[in-house]
Amino acid sequence: MFDMFPDWFQIFFGSMIPWIEARYVIPYAMLELQWTWWQAFPLAVAGNMLPIPFILLFFQHAEKFLRRYKFWIRIMDWLFARTRKRANNKIIKYEYLGLLVFVALPIPFTGGWTGALIAYLFGLKFSKSLITIFIGVVIAAIIMITVTLYVGWLLSYLGINV
Repeated sequence: MFDMFPDWFQIFFGSMIPWIEARYVIPYAMLELQWTWWQAFPLAVAGNMLPIPFILLFFQHAEKFLRRYKFWIRIMDWLFARTRKRANNKIIKYEYLGLLVFVALPIPFTGGWTGALIAYLFGLKFSKSLITIFIGVVIAAIIMITVTLYVGWLLSYLGINV
């Protein structure tokens, strides 16, 4: 889909896509685009973080606007209920530490976008949330780099070329 664009564009803008983010773009960059981790890491993290302050600052305005339409009301109610259900106990009990763990775990439907939504839904402070989400994105990226390097090493050790 992004093949027509330069590699840096694929990495930077691919990292902005919700639920894909840097955590999945970095292994793509390493395995498919043949970039080293240290080349892809800063570009992917920057792309991942670019929309986060805007989500934290302006999502309430977007929500007000979208709630005028039945279609968006159903989607937001579903998304907010799902997000609250997944994060409620962790965020209420641990607040920013819970947010950090939620963003740092590189599993589906976690990450910077969901972390920003959680910070919004639970009324967490902008600056602390932004720093917490940034640290979580960096941790998730490091985990995925480590897994990618280890799996690549393991496969080559077993004689399988990727």
